[in-house]
Amino acid sequence: MSPQSHDDLTGARVLITGGAGFIGTALRTALTRAGARPVLLDNLSAYGPTTLTLLGTGPTDPGLTVGDINDEPLVRRMVADADYVVHAAAHSSVHGCTTDPQTAIRSNLTGTDTVLRAAAASRNVRRLVLLSTAQVYGHGAPHSLRSEQAGVFTEDQPLDPLNIYANSKLWAEGHTRQLLGLAERDYTILRPFSVYGPGQVPKQGAASWVVAQFTMYAALGQQLLLNNGGRQVRDFIHRDDVAEALRLCLTAPAASGQTLNLGTGAQTSVRQVAEHVASHFPDVEIVDAPRVAQDPLGACADTTRMRTVLNWQPSTGVADGIDAYVRWVRTTPNAIPDWMRAETSTSRINAWSAPIPR
Repeated sequence: MSPQSHDDLTGARVLITGGAGFIGTALRTALTRAGARPVLLDNLSAYGPTTLTLLGTGPTDPGLTVGDINDEPLVRRMVADADYVVHAAAHSSVHGCTTDPQTAIRSNLTGTDTVLRAAAASRNVRRLVLLSTAQVYGHGAPHSLRSEQAGVFTEDQPLDPLNIYANSKLWAEGHTRQLLGLAERDYTILRPFSVYGPGQVPKQGAASWVVAQFTMYAALGQQLLLNNGGRQVRDFIHRDDVAEALRLCLTAPAASGQTLNLGTGAQTSVRQVAEHVASHFPDVEIVDAPRVAQDPLGACADTTRMRTVLNWQPSTGVADGIDAYVRWVRTTPNAIPDWMRAETSTSRINAWSAPIPR
């Protein structure tokens, strides 16, 4: 490729692992708009055909390679052809990782190692961006359980993951620093907070993704269950903002070797989300429910480093974002999965009980 300015992705080949997912497909759109050539790698295990179609991908997508990140020959070939790598592939549901830790280990640890070793061996990769999670912070302070709303999570504070998913992402962060650092390869680690937006479809048994869950349950006329009374707080960041931040991370000089929060810096309680969703569905009932095991009480992101490194900040506020999601669900009723239609409040609470690893 010919020399480029640091923010120019024209013609750049960008491999996105987990590229058929909620964030991966949004990133593809942002990269294509920027003139890059995104290539997706995904085993299509996260979603069914309907959701994949809503995300604009599927087995016949010409820009998608259906394959596994544990397929070392495949990964090495695809990484060797890439100028940049975004590693977003993961077994990403807390409930899924807890009930099936073997899959979590295979995907989030072994698969991540495969991708990182391929990047370390490649002479072409200019930077790898690892998608981690804000769940690595846990409740925010080791061995404490705060009953009140928290403040701010900063990148350098102590970490205390509460579940297998968060633990696996913390391992991936350390492995990225060690492996790519030794190979003198460039990388950036991102910790997204609560990502939401059109195209997001909840996964069965999970208590997260409350914007999507509340909206779809409200559209079905079901109760909105507030675990822990909805006192948990989240920093909700729109899918399109996440994609834009990822795009910027690929080339921003100051992002080299950095670990960045990816959020808005605004704190919103789960109850506030339920109430905002319910304002669109006046007949829907909001009900308190037991706290879900391994569910962080939450905080918002300290975005100082993100704003400084990327010279950027998110553009979508949570109220506008929820309104847009409600409009999307109303105009895309087939987005609501069949398993949600068959649920009751009791079955949902039972599904959220601490699962036993298999």
